[in-house]
Amino acid sequence: MQILMNQNKYSITEKIQQGVQKLLKAEKLFPQFPRSEDKEASNFVSPEEGSVLDHKDVCFFRKPGEQKHSKELPSLQCMHLAVVACGDRLEETLIMLKSAVLFSNRRLCFHIFAEDSLKPEFEKKLKEWPSSYTKKFEYNIYPITFSVGNAQEWKKLFKPCAAQRLFLPVILKDVDSLLYVDTDVLFLRPIDDIWHILKEFNSTQLAAMAPEHEIPKIGWYSRFARHPYYGTTGVNSGVMLMNLTRIRNTQFKNSIIPSGLTWEEMLYPLYQKYKNYITWGDQDLLNIIFYFNPECLYVFPCQWNYRPDHCMYGSNCKGAEEEGVSILHGNRGVYHDDKQPTFKTLYEVIRDFPFEDNLFQSLYYPLQSKFLDTVHTLCGRIPQVFLKQIEKTMKKVYENRVIVYLGANHRY
Repeated sequence: MQILMNQNKYSITEKIQQGVQKLLKAEKLFPQFPRSEDKEASNFVSPEEGSVLDHKDVCFFRKPGEQKHSKELPSLQCMHLAVVACGDRLEETLIMLKSAVLFSNRRLCFHIFAEDSLKPEFEKKLKEWPSSYTKKFEYNIYPITFSVGNAQEWKKLFKPCAAQRLFLPVILKDVDSLLYVDTDVLFLRPIDDIWHILKEFNSTQLAAMAPEHEIPKIGWYSRFARHPYYGTTGVNSGVMLMNLTRIRNTQFKNSIIPSGLTWEEMLYPLYQKYKNYITWGDQDLLNIIFYFNPECLYVFPCQWNYRPDHCMYGSNCKGAEEEGVSILHGNRGVYHDDKQPTFKTLYEVIRDFPFEDNLFQSLYYPLQSKFLDTVHTLCGRIPQVFLKQIEKTMKKVYENRVIVYLGANHRY
C-alpha cells in the first residue's frame, strides 16, 4: 500500500512539475513588466477598456475610502457581484472578493449584504487593499432586509441570512444582471468568463445554476427530497447568475394559485406552503420555483460550482477534468477543517497571497508544493483539475502586461 501511495505521489509530482516548467517559460518570456496603472503605461488603453458599454451595466457606487456615493461618473463595464455575510463570515467573504479582484479583467461592482456589526469591518479591510487593486472595483454595503413575510423567519432559514439572496431582484431595482455567490466561493479564473454566459440565455431563461449532483442515484434531492425540485438532481444555489430585469418582469407558474405570481408575490406563500418539507432553506425554494418554471433556468456545468462532492468519492465532474475548476465552492466547512486539505490549501494560499507579489512565485508555487501533501485524499490525487484554470489565467495576466508594456513604449 505504501509503495502504491509513493507511486501515486511521484506521478502527481511529475504532472505538477510539467505545469511548473510551462510557467517558468512564461516567467522568462514575461517578467515583471510595468503594469497598466504605472505612469509610463497610464495612457495606453486596452481593447477591453475601449469597448462599447451597454447602458444597463452602468452603476453608481463608491470606491474604497470614499464616504459618499459618487454621483459624477458611472462605473464603466461593471460586472455586479452580490454576497451575503452574517456571523463569522467576514474573512471568507473578503477572501472571495480578493479572488474576484485578482483574476478579473473588467470593472467589478460589489453588493455586500451584511449585519450592521460587520459593516465597519468590511470598510476597514477593503480600504487597506493597495490602490492598484481598489481601482478595479467599487462597492456598497446593505443591511439585511426582507421585503415580505416575517423577517426573523427568513433570517433563520437554513444558514443565517442566506435567504437574503431571494430578495436581490426586489432590493437591487437598478441592477440589470448580477452574479450571486456564497461566502465560501473562490474564483480561479476571471468573473468575465461566467458573465459571458448571460449572453447565452434564450428568450425565457432568467437565471443560471449548476446541478446539485452529477450522479442522480447518489444525489441528495433524488434520494431524500420531500418537495418538488428541478430536473433529476436539483440545482445548487451557491453560484447563481441572474438577469434581475427578467425576474422582476416575469409571472411565475406556481402551486399556490392557477394564475402567475411575480417573484416578490410568490416568495412568502411558497415558503409557508413548503416550510415543513424543506431542508436546505432558500436553495430548496429555488428548486421548487424552477420545478414549476424549468424554461426559466439555464444550467451551467459543474466546473462553475465545484464542490467536495465532485471529488471526495472519486472524480465525477467531467467538465473540470477537461477544463479545470473555474469556481471553487468550499461548502461543508472544508476551508476550516482537515477533511478536504486540497480545498483548504487553495483557500489559505489565496488568503496569504500579498497583493503586490508575483503570482507565480507567491501563489502558484505554494499551491503546487502544498498539493503534494494532499495526495492521501481522492481530491488531492487530481491536482491538475484545481491548477489548470489558475495556470491559464496567470499566463493571460503576464501576456496582458506585455501588451501594455509594448503599447506604452511604442508611443516613444
